[in-house]
Amino acid sequence: MIDESVFRSPPTILYGRHAFEKAGQEAALKGKKALIISDQIMEDLGYVTQCRQFLSRENVKSTVYLGVGTEPTDTYVAEALDQFKKEQCDLVLSLGGGSCIDTAKSIAVLIPNGGDIADYMGNKKMADSQPVPHIAVPTTAGTGSEATDVTVITNTSTNVKMMIKQPAFLPAAAIVDPLLTKSAPKHVKAATGIDALSHAIESYISSKAHPMTDMSALSAMERIVHHITDAYEDEENIDALENMSIGALQAGLAFSNSSVCLVHGMSRPIGALFHVPHGVSNAMLLPAVLEYSKDAALERLADLGRIFDRETDKKTDEQAADIAVSSVKKLCQRLNIPNLRDWGIDLNQFENVVNKMAEDALDSGSPAKNPKIPEKQEIEKLYWICYSYDFSSTSKV
Repeated sequence: MIDESVFRSPPTILYGRHAFEKAGQEAALKGKKALIISDQIMEDLGYVTQCRQFLSRENVKSTVYLGVGTEPTDTYVAEALDQFKKEQCDLVLSLGGGSCIDTAKSIAVLIPNGGDIADYMGNKKMADSQPVPHIAVPTTAGTGSEATDVTVITNTSTNVKMMIKQPAFLPAAAIVDPLLTKSAPKHVKAATGIDALSHAIESYISSKAHPMTDMSALSAMERIVHHITDAYEDEENIDALENMSIGALQAGLAFSNSSVCLVHGMSRPIGALFHVPHGVSNAMLLPAVLEYSKDAALERLADLGRIFDRETDKKTDEQAADIAVSSVKKLCQRLNIPNLRDWGIDLNQFENVVNKMAEDALDSGSPAKNPKIPEKQEIEKLYWICYSYDFSSTSKV
């Protein structure tokens, strides 16, 4: 018997090589003047200019906000919101990674619903009015934010990453073009790729998983596991980039309709307090958290092990689950993922905030969806394990 579940996705998803060229046509269906939310890197690469040209051809005017940094904050939201109003825009287009997309999601909701983005934390305020149309164009294969009803914004006054999930945050359209990910540096491909894999794995082992999310998660894991290293090592391998883009999209659909778990709960405080990019902090945590959770998710992690290694069909679920964990460790090592110490996080600073990070992780609600639900002390212990974690070691947590 299946409990009542829901599966939401953007009304329109355009994907594949050269899908970006349809941005103008899609925008013309939704408004007359767009606020393009992007960053300086996208501007320097020429993607913003390209986007404005696509819109102009369809008689859609545009203005650009380039203030988004590596992690989205309430400051970026306030600045972009002010520009949207002053320029009298009627739609939003995000062009970039998850930070740009999450910032745009917030604008789309705040324009008709009012308030500050912090008001929506914990669903204290609900977005009852229809959001402004938002077209999400990701340039990394990672966050899957183009397909989710979640935004993650750092509250600069509390140093807390606010995860806000409401149907109104779902984009009106997603345009997923793998050619836009080609220019991403190798370290970005590694971080965003492991981020996407984390989404797929956590949505699959989550207590909120259901058949529709399982379908997306399994397909995402298959694509990511078998193409991430090729995409990382060879920027000319468009087939690998394409599979990573579709895998990230599927992983986004999966976790948005089930949930993320302990990795994401622990990851957000690291990003908020030490400004570690989200994909990197997920990767730092993933192997150790999977090892911690393994006994409570044997069958599901065994499925992952059999994706990594086809020869595991004759092995027990426990053996296949062990292969899953060891394979994730090897993957992180191959992609040069650092631990928290090697990233440069000061030991004394880390020690001073471990308690707060564990509290913030629990408060996010994500650890409660984990197959093995941790106590605060267990989260603190996992943080310490991850601080100096050795991805090359065969020892267990």
